[in-house]
Amino acid sequence: MKPFPWVEAMAFGFGVLRLAPEQFWTMTPRELQAAYSAINKSAGSLQAPSRADFNRLMAEFPDEDKAK
Repeated sequence: MKPFPWVEAMAFGFGVLRLAPEQFWTMTPRELQAAYSAINKSAGSLQAPSRADFNRLMAEFPDEDKAK
């Protein structure tokens, strides 16, 4: 059984996630793995929204100045 990769885990937690020490040390290894998996998905699995989805989102969330 390999030892837990603390150096890499701390580098990811502090450097990539920018966690405070208290946040990092209260995470479970599974929580850290979930964060790592979410950030390191392959670029091929991420897709832009379809034109129809994009148009629906633009209609639902228009760019307008709400201060007017």
